[in-house]
Amino acid sequence: MTTHLSPPTASGPAPKPPGRSPRTLWHLGVNAVVVAWLGLFAAVATAHHFLPHAFWLLVHVLLLGAVTNAVVIWSGHFAASVLRLPEANRGAPAALRLVCLNAGAVAVIGGMLVDRWHVVLVGGCLVAAAVTAHAVWLVRLLRRALPGRFSMTVRYYIAASALLPVGAGLGVLMARGDLTGDLPDRLLLAHEMINLLGWVGLTVAGTLITLWPTMLRTRVADGAERAGRTALPVLLGGLAAAVAAALLAPPPLAAPGVAVYAAGLVVAGRPWLREARAKTPRSFAAWSVAAGCLWLTGSLTVLAGILLSTTSWITVAERTSLLTAPLAAGWIAQVLLGALSFLVPVVLGGGPTAVRAATAGLERAWPARLAITNAALLLCVLPVPSMVRVVCSLLLLVMLLYFLVLLLLTVVRGLRDRRRAARGDTAPAPVPAPAAETAPAPHRVLGGVALGLAVVVLAVAGGGAVDVRSLPVLERSAATSADGVGEVKPTGRTTTVDVTVRGMRFSPASVDVPAGDRLVLKLHNTGTDTHDLVLDSGARTDRLSPGRRGTLDAGVVGRDLSGWCSVVGHRQMGMVFAVRATGADAAGSGKDSDPADAAGSDREHGTAHDHGRAADKGTGTSAADAFDPMAEPADGFTARDAALPPAAEGSGPRLHRKTFTVKEAEAEVAPGVRQTLWTFNGTAPGPVLRGRVGDTFEITLVNDGTIGHSVDFHAGALAPDRPMRTIQPGESLTYRFKATRSGVWMYHCSTMPMSLHIANGMFGAVIIDPPDLPKVDREYVLVQSEFYLGEQNGTADPDKVNAKEPDMVAFNGYANQYDHDPLTARTGERVRIWVLTAGPNVSSAFHVVGGQFDTVFREGAYDLRPGGAERGGAQVLDLAPASGGFVEMSFPEAGTYPFVTHAMTDAERGAHGVFRVR
Repeated sequence: MTTHLSPPTASGPAPKPPGRSPRTLWHLGVNAVVVAWLGLFAAVATAHHFLPHAFWLLVHVLLLGAVTNAVVIWSGHFAASVLRLPEANRGAPAALRLVCLNAGAVAVIGGMLVDRWHVVLVGGCLVAAAVTAHAVWLVRLLRRALPGRFSMTVRYYIAASALLPVGAGLGVLMARGDLTGDLPDRLLLAHEMINLLGWVGLTVAGTLITLWPTMLRTRVADGAERAGRTALPVLLGGLAAAVAAALLAPPPLAAPGVAVYAAGLVVAGRPWLREARAKTPRSFAAWSVAAGCLWLTGSLTVLAGILLSTTSWITVAERTSLLTAPLAAGWIAQVLLGALSFLVPVVLGGGPTAVRAATAGLERAWPARLAITNAALLLCVLPVPSMVRVVCSLLLLVMLLYFLVLLLLTVVRGLRDRRRAARGDTAPAPVPAPAAETAPAPHRVLGGVALGLAVVVLAVAGGGAVDVRSLPVLERSAATSADGVGEVKPTGRTTTVDVTVRGMRFSPASVDVPAGDRLVLKLHNTGTDTHDLVLDSGARTDRLSPGRRGTLDAGVVGRDLSGWCSVVGHRQMGMVFAVRATGADAAGSGKDSDPADAAGSDREHGTAHDHGRAADKGTGTSAADAFDPMAEPADGFTARDAALPPAAEGSGPRLHRKTFTVKEAEAEVAPGVRQTLWTFNGTAPGPVLRGRVGDTFEITLVNDGTIGHSVDFHAGALAPDRPMRTIQPGESLTYRFKATRSGVWMYHCSTMPMSLHIANGMFGAVIIDPPDLPKVDREYVLVQSEFYLGEQNGTADPDKVNAKEPDMVAFNGYANQYDHDPLTARTGERVRIWVLTAGPNVSSAFHVVGGQFDTVFREGAYDLRPGGAERGGAQVLDLAPASGGFVEMSFPEAGTYPFVTHAMTDAERGAHGVFRVR
């Protein structure tokens, strides 16, 4: 094996490379770009909760940034190596291509973040131009070189480079947003297959023809060249068939193309298996690449299954999103890190001892790291509780950071030692390192794997300790559930009952059990939301997602028992259950366990169970008792900014991409009053969206809460079945709609009980400007809602919601906030005030004391406009729950103008503010 990684012909050690050469400096410089993108990926992963388009950003920082740079850099290196032209891949043209590529990547990512399609277009063109220039250079290099044994590797690179501009073009087209029907979903799958299976997949397959045996330090298997030549047209044919079907045909017709592509990988990979049998993988580099190939195999199998299982491209797009982590992290990232861990020591050079030392530094604790990475990733893609997925994601991030630290230390140490050697200084003691061909002892490898798995288990258990509801609940056995025994003698018999969740009901809703029998309930959740079953004896099931089953062992039954679903609000919706102990000896038989009674307040032992995790945050004291409408907030209080930014300038429809992350946030909602709210992006109301008729909105909903949630945008007209479905913690969906009508539209969580989810903060406004809306001097948006206060730091009280008994009414989520931090205007300025009544139950009669409205726009139409013969005005904008509009006015003189809902009881409990006019 030579230092420029020409194909190995023997397994002997590499000759001593030259000193600090331009080749070394070139590779260190360009690979620093790859490491920088990986560092940015780690930073984005750490801060993703605070970033827009976080999921898209993570994927593209990794794939467009780090991986695309690595592909261009190393495909150029390997092409020059196998063609025996090692100096051809450096110099100004190569540097210019990389500058163009990175400028394009930054433009694409930046343009998406600020919603500027023209910036995305320019960036996409730069990326396509850079890779096209790379392809042209590869073709010229191939024509210039003498025929070589492994020249087919370069043909893989040329094919891959020809595909990326096509994939980039599809991405730019999707970013524009003016697409209808299932075309966005078709283009998305075609874009992903071209870029992942074409650009990355062909490059990896071509590289492994020579790199894999080099990693193993063995000879290239006989027939590898022939297998590579045979596989390339198969891979291209399968990919072309799959992409064509994605664009033109139903999903099942794309599955054969995926199968053909997989067959091409099998053809190319058979020599790799023979090489691995001849020389067992003994390093992090080899095992990381092997693990990546296993993830690719599994992902292709699942993809084919998804395509065969449905005729809807929308469904395919939703399901294939589950393959992002296996492909990006499991396959591509592991292959990239494995390749870097092998290539960087060779690039650093310094002789065999230095290469072995650098390799040893990069492979510290590699069995444990590899086990942690793959076990954590496996848990991330399985249907596990959200806290488990969060913990495993953190483990993956730590493993990436650990690799980057090792890489940095290895490079710094290598450069330092070479500078010392160049000065003639005494060389430091070499870092102990095994010989290149010496593998760690098997027991050390197994011990490292066991350690890695133990770390994952402990981390998951630790996460479960933080959120015990994410782990299986230990149900009370017959011996310990004495609360259900009463004064009864056990019979030794067991009564087993199947209970099914149907919608928001248990079926059956009650069961008769002979006193003294042990009761076992087998619960099957056939609904669309997460549910559980809790008995007042303390026995309970785990939270069951749709389709799952659980068992509740109630122990020996000696009295009547009440049961319910403990997911917040579900009990009030009628999810109650009753156990009736029958027989003359039944203790407490006079107790009424009718299911209807179980739906009542039952404050003695129902509150904590009914609120589940959210209620656990409560202090036990009522937040309503702390509410004083006359209280002053703390010094330095700043109200929520009610100013409405203008709609984006420019002609033609726009695409608005936003990520809404469901978060449970503890917030002050009045002076001294705190509640745990369910929010979109951490605030209640959620973010205000604004656009024009014809604009398209693409909202990615990410559920980082602890129960199921959803979103319903009134501004879009579409079938609610898929986009408005409830998603469980850790899941996400994409909601896409086109604004075809103007108005102030509400969005809200539509998960049952909808009234409680809205009351606890899950609502917001979408403003679609009427055509030719005149400019004004100031615009404000006010969203009225009411609070049904539970405990301090707890969630809304479901009983108050059902009874329509609010404690507080507010504009923009905080009672009387604009009394303490007024809205401002100047005399003579034209002011437009947009108002949405979110409810869930209370109407609004918006009024400005001392002012008159000369324009009233309500529910999509003007009720009043200036200039009419009547010279009319309006004093109130009356809005039912979920309706909205705007009013316009000018203030005649300086002063303080209160604004209220003229339902005065509601104004006196928080729906009050002030305009300060100068």
